[in-house]
Order: sequence, then C-alpha cells, then structure tokens
Amino acid sequence: MKRRLTKCPVCDGELKITEYTCPSCKITIRGDFYQDEIVSLSEEMLDFLKVFIKNRGNLSELQKELNISYPTARSKLEELVTSLGYEVVGRQVQEASKIIKKLEDGLIEPEEAVKLLNRIKGKR
Repeated sequence: MKRRLTKCPVCDGELKITEYTCPSCKITIRGDFYQDEIVSLSEEMLDFLKVFIKNRGNLSELQKELNISYPTARSKLEELVTSLGYEVVGRQVQEASKIIKKLEDGLIEPEEAVKLLNRIKGKR
C-alpha cells in the first residue's frame, strides 16, 4: 500500500479526497468528502502526534522516545498545534505579559511596546 498523500507531487497543492473503495465488495463511492485537519498533517507531524498520544501528552517521555531536547519537543508540539489550525496562545500571552511589565516598569517606551506586541501577533 502506498503512503498517504497530502500534497500534489506535481505542484505541491493540497489534495482532496474524492473517492473511497471497499476492498471487500469492490464498491467505489465518489464525491467531495470532508477532510479534518489531521488528514492534512505531514507524515512527520502525524508521527509526532502518534508518539505524543502514546505518551499521554508527557513531553519528557516524548523527548526520550524521539531522542530530542525538551525545547525541540515543545517547538514540535507548537508546530503541530499550528498545523491543526489552532493558535499557540500560551507563549504569545507570556511574551505579551513580559512586554507590558517592561512598559509598566519604564524599561521601554510605548512605541517600542507596540512594535514588540505587533511582532508577537505576526504583524511586522
């Protein structure tokens, strides 16, 4: 059986599932089928998700199994969350809080705070 395809091998565009076949009775069903976010994950992200679930979300165990550092495991988890279409809010909130604290303490000017906060939101 071939590996699952998520991207077009010619143009790298998103692939769409339009056909299912039953190997038992040979029926083929065609149409436009809903694809959740998990179907669109790369092989690497899908493998990471499986290990994450296997370890019940314990990043320390995950890092041992994958032989990666804790920061790398955390970064991969954030990449997975983003790949699934969710925002990584925790880190953004922490960074924003630090910027606001610096502003309150007079360590940075309001203009600099706005610039830094916009950078967190992805606005350059």
